[in-house]
Amino acid sequence: MKRITKLLHLAALTGAAVVYLSSTQQLAARSQPNCGPRDAVLAQLAERYGETRRSIGIGSNNAVVETFASDETGSWTILVTLPSGLTCLVASGQSFEHVVEALPSKGSDA
Repeated sequence: MKRITKLLHLAALTGAAVVYLSSTQQLAARSQPNCGPRDAVLAQLAERYGETRRSIGIGSNNAVVETFASDETGSWTILVTLPSGLTCLVASGQSFEHVVEALPSKGSDA
């Protein structure tokens, strides 16, 4: 079951990274207010929202994609850290739940 969970997380994170990185160039990301030094961004997630890292993967262009969440508040955040070290918030929201689902059987239309 853990392997399935890891595959689902990696697929979701990779998809988010591909969408983000294909629509935003690194130069444009630097001018966005949702980007900053990694240490500062992680400190904000921990201190203000009580979020800890739940999954990690490598996206296109060697970007690190991570999901952070809080069991206490249900808040969640997806971050992308570019090879330059710049960390950007890609998405955030509420009602985080850890879900384990079986993959559909081969040949299924799911």
